[in-house]
Amino acid sequence: MMQSNEIEKIKILLSEKKKIIITTHYNPDGDAMGSSLGLYHYLKLKKHQVTVITPNSWPSFLDWMPGSTLCIAGDNHLKKAARLLEEADIIFSLDYNSLKRTNELAELIGEAKGIKIMIDHHVQPDDYADYTFSDVTASSTCEMIYEFINALEAEVAIGEDCAACLYTGIMTDTGSFKYSSTSSKTHQVVAELIQQGAKNTYIHRKLFDTNTYERLRLLGFCLSEKLTMLNDYHTAFVALTSSELENFNYKKGDTEGIVNYALSIKDINFSAIFIERDNEIKISFRSKGSFDVNSFARAHFEGGGHHNAAGGKGENTMDETIMKFVQLLPQYKQALAINE
Repeated sequence: MMQSNEIEKIKILLSEKKKIIITTHYNPDGDAMGSSLGLYHYLKLKKHQVTVITPNSWPSFLDWMPGSTLCIAGDNHLKKAARLLEEADIIFSLDYNSLKRTNELAELIGEAKGIKIMIDHHVQPDDYADYTFSDVTASSTCEMIYEFINALEAEVAIGEDCAACLYTGIMTDTGSFKYSSTSSKTHQVVAELIQQGAKNTYIHRKLFDTNTYERLRLLGFCLSEKLTMLNDYHTAFVALTSSELENFNYKKGDTEGIVNYALSIKDINFSAIFIERDNEIKISFRSKGSFDVNSFARAHFEGGGHHNAAGGKGENTMDETIMKFVQLLPQYKQALAINE
């Protein structure tokens, strides 16, 4: 939550021109990019020197976002990222609350002398920032950034680019406003962003109507050949090996949203997708109702996230990771049968 005394201190910090770095988590999604670029555009309007650094590249369907071409992917420009972080007066951590989620940037951010400000909506934040704004009830970090900007400056004209970026993060992190985290406040913020210039129809088209032929073929393959149903546990999952991804000319972001198709099946309350990449198994979990995938991911797969959406990883082979997952389900059978 945003305390007025901390906001006042940050107002003073930002009253003079500063060198500011904005950082995201590894594999930045719509909310990470939206919140970072949204804040970037606001701070540029205030004449600060601002750079967005991501640990690695973002999905191509986010390339259209205003300012994305100016972002620095740390894995390709580590020396430049290190220099900028060392010189920064202020470092923002957006959409993550643990430095380990920034991979190679973690040590650089941790050792940097600049004032650190965390703004995030995931549970159990680590205690590394000088200022921590954490709200697990927020729909997205983008919603929090809009609140943060308005706390700094009432009735601010944020501009069309900032509005578009924040709208993008809210829409993607709420599943186009269908997740339970979507509140009346979320809709109020979205209405204000549209008034500020966000073109909602254009943004939706850029995000969801730019599929490649290969991505649609991969989706069809997942649904027809790779979808496994475990009806006794109200669970469904998809597993993709690296060779299968290569068969469909895989690009970053091509598997985005596939886990939600499994969850959309009637009487399925828990879904997962297992993806073999970078010598490990990356996992996304989704749930309906009361089943807590954040706790599940934290307990068994070195992950975490939100109540109904979380991620994790498997350190063993694909077969061993899936076997572990399936063998865990009996102990959650009763909880998985509830859809509230």
